[in-house]
Amino acid sequence: MMTSHLTTHVLDASAGRPAAGIAVLLERRDPSGWTEVATGTTNADGRIGDLGPERLTSGTYRLTFAVAEYFAATETPTFYPEVTVTFAVDEGQKHYHVPVLLSPFAYSTYRGS
Repeated sequence: MMTSHLTTHVLDASAGRPAAGIAVLLERRDPSGWTEVATGTTNADGRIGDLGPERLTSGTYRLTFAVAEYFAATETPTFYPEVTVTFAVDEGQKHYHVPVLLSPFAYSTYRGS
């Protein structure tokens, strides 16, 4: 049973598999800058199903994916040492899912379900 307002999923498009072991940082923008909300690591299926609290307040958030370490583990050069996705949260929404499709020299993201 999912208890987190936010989940994520990372797929390694270059290898055709989930991207396991990626450290992820969730932060919220405050008037004084960014404040850490939660951290997690993608599981064997490339997912984090419990990232952060049960509810997020409305505001601007960002997820930072530490992909350099992921690619270094397989000795794969990468252009992006990290991937940062900034997005808006409306606390009235039931759930946010932020997937990332990753390769060493490109990435894409979208609002999932």
